[in-house]
Amino acid sequence: MADLASVKNRLLRLHVPTLVIKNAIALYGVQAGRKLIPLASIPYLARALGPEAWGEVAFTTAMAELIAVFVEFGFGLSATRAIASYRDDRERRGQITTGVLCVQLILAAIGVTVAVIASRFIPLLRERPELLACGLVYAVAQGFSPIWFFQGMERIRLASAIEMAGKLTALGGYFVFVHGPKDVWRTLIIQALSPWALVAIGVPLALASGASRPRWSVIKSVFSEGWNMFVFRSTESLYGVANAFLLGLYTTPTIVGYFGAAEKINKATGGLLNPIRDSLYPRISNLVGVNDKEAARLAKIGTAVAVGAGLLLSVTIFIFAGPVIKILMGGRFEPAVSVLKILSPLALLVGITGSSGQFWLLPRKKDRAVLRVVFQGAFVNLTLSFILAPRFGHIGMAWAVLVSESVVAGALLWNVVQMLRSKPDISTPPASSLLEPMMQDAVGENE
Repeated sequence: MADLASVKNRLLRLHVPTLVIKNAIALYGVQAGRKLIPLASIPYLARALGPEAWGEVAFTTAMAELIAVFVEFGFGLSATRAIASYRDDRERRGQITTGVLCVQLILAAIGVTVAVIASRFIPLLRERPELLACGLVYAVAQGFSPIWFFQGMERIRLASAIEMAGKLTALGGYFVFVHGPKDVWRTLIIQALSPWALVAIGVPLALASGASRPRWSVIKSVFSEGWNMFVFRSTESLYGVANAFLLGLYTTPTIVGYFGAAEKINKATGGLLNPIRDSLYPRISNLVGVNDKEAARLAKIGTAVAVGAGLLLSVTIFIFAGPVIKILMGGRFEPAVSVLKILSPLALLVGITGSSGQFWLLPRKKDRAVLRVVFQGAFVNLTLSFILAPRFGHIGMAWAVLVSESVVAGALLWNVVQMLRSKPDISTPPASSLLEPMMQDAVGENE
């Protein structure tokens, strides 16, 4: 009987709320849409476009992702956290939603304007304005994606279905409309179908759940709340999504193509860890300050799963790098094999980074600690890219990425260990409490 009771207690400690599991499954649908379905298009696109045109796609997409980070402004973290805390308050939830979308409209206008001006100094974009235009179409849609609302409400399945449908449509579009290197611009436009579908359907749904008249006080509040997360996201993007763009400033599109091929495959496999992180983050954020022991329990489970899965993925990528590149990309991309092997530990490092940041530090408002670490990683990445990429091309950039990711993972893990040792006060209020004064003002104005 004692043994049975012990087993029962262990199972209870491993219990994960049903809604979290459902959301994780739904988020795996999103990742299938974002990563695995495009992965299915790689064998065709790689052979149709070739290394040089593939490099042009990678360079333009990296530029678009940078703009998308600016438009998204870290709301994937800050707004998710706030919506999760106010999910039962329709009026305040609606004020946050309206405020976020207003800020993003302003940022989109600024981002597009700056990109058009900057393109005059970038030869590829200056000589190929159609690539710039297509990249901006994708950037705005990706930045406006309202996934933060559905994650905060823990109602991710509808968003998953919309994004999946968009990606499947795009997959068919590649086979119909992309036939050679001259179709680079078509590849970029088709790539934008999925985020635009989510914006067209998801934003009205988010507004219908409780939109309100825009209030300047709320707009300032969500901007302030999102600022730290924007700095985090934008700095992180320097060693996360901007690598192909940075490499393109030093080398030819063909070299970018080799790096971009390995990076795309590595991100697709590493993206399999995202649903674990994204499904638990809003739940842990909601629990911190209310039931900190339960929050810590879920964080431990999430960390074990994410790090274990990351280790398995890293080993698999390293062992099968050669066959994967040959099957997916074709013989013309053989130089990408070395890049993929160098980048193979990233799945494990991302598992450590995501767990440390979104399971432990960010829910407990350790934003500044996370920012310091991300700044360190960005500095290392930029420094090494300036030194290594011009001399060693795709190989040098791969090493720059690996070293910077290692710095971030190690530093974040150290911060978690230090935080747990210090036994922080479990009565720390949730993050959204910073919005409370502004929300109260706005409610008073409505009354």
